[in-house]
Amino acid sequence: MDTFGRNYRVSVFGESHGNAIGVLLDGVPAGIVLSEQDFLADIDRRRSGAKGTTPRKETDMPEILSGVYEGHTTGAPLALIFRNGNTRSHDYDRFRDVPRPGHADFVAGLKWQGFNDPRGGGHFSGRLTLPFVAAGVVAKRILTAAGILKSGDGIRAGLAEVGGISANEPEYLSLWDDALDKAAAEGDSLGGIVRCVIEGLPAGIGEPFFCSVESMISQAVFSIPGVRGIEFGDGFASAGMRGSQHNDVFVSGDGKCASNGAGGINGGITNGNPVIFRVAFKPTSSIRRSQHTFDFSQGKMTDLEVPGRHDVCFALRTPVIVEAAAAIALADLALCASSPAAAVDFPSGTSDKF
Repeated sequence: MDTFGRNYRVSVFGESHGNAIGVLLDGVPAGIVLSEQDFLADIDRRRSGAKGTTPRKETDMPEILSGVYEGHTTGAPLALIFRNGNTRSHDYDRFRDVPRPGHADFVAGLKWQGFNDPRGGGHFSGRLTLPFVAAGVVAKRILTAAGILKSGDGIRAGLAEVGGISANEPEYLSLWDDALDKAAAEGDSLGGIVRCVIEGLPAGIGEPFFCSVESMISQAVFSIPGVRGIEFGDGFASAGMRGSQHNDVFVSGDGKCASNGAGGINGGITNGNPVIFRVAFKPTSSIRRSQHTFDFSQGKMTDLEVPGRHDVCFALRTPVIVEAAAAIALADLALCASSPAAAVDFPSGTSDKF
């Protein structure tokens, strides 16, 4: 099922080279101010064209099909689509017989008996992160309308590492450029790490165990193609620490801590400190560099060079997608009956609108 959430339900649909891709959002409260223009800022942050990204250019203009009337959400399911236009489907003809290593070509064909759409990666394409970003825009509006966040800028993500080069190193931007140039020249690709910080969340959001803040954000984050890992606070480094190093001691009556090894979460519930997590993205699977792999039609090994237009490092475009994942998970939790957000009276009718 391509649906996430219990209270804020997000369903993504479409294929990379189909007529359109889109998202259906259910559980959006009525009365939230929303227009197609409100999506453009985050959409632009995901857009291709910069060094290391695919040269495929799309307009990426959202079309609201339902759920908004006279500039406000209606409470009915909200549907958005994005038209596809700049496609080159012939680049993908060979992948039915020779699936790309690291990609979903093989498993998709196996699962759906070859009836899947392989063009541009089909439903597995990174292009499907565009409606995911749109869902995040609405989620941010829900969180601010409910008073959970002061603004959508309370969730901010950025690149922490590209190709193994940390943003903490001197002249890291120049080093990133050099690494991207080298990988592109060799027909290869790079991975990266994105760091996300959520400021201003009140204590008390989340549930123990299966609806913990970590598990909800992690599920949403792992819905992003190419994610290979996530860690909160000290993350994997905490395994090498002592309790006296990792524990966050309280320094004030409002729950503020001297450190934040837990990443702002205890027992699956926000503790009032910033929620901090990092996401690891693999290198792009589609590369021009020759790979010796299996031809399923011939029953023998062959050399594959992947044609087409692909990101050298698609992690470059993912910070806004990671923000969307966090916002979607938090919106679902905020609309939960046991969440502090449940006490917020969303307006009814047209007399008192956000």
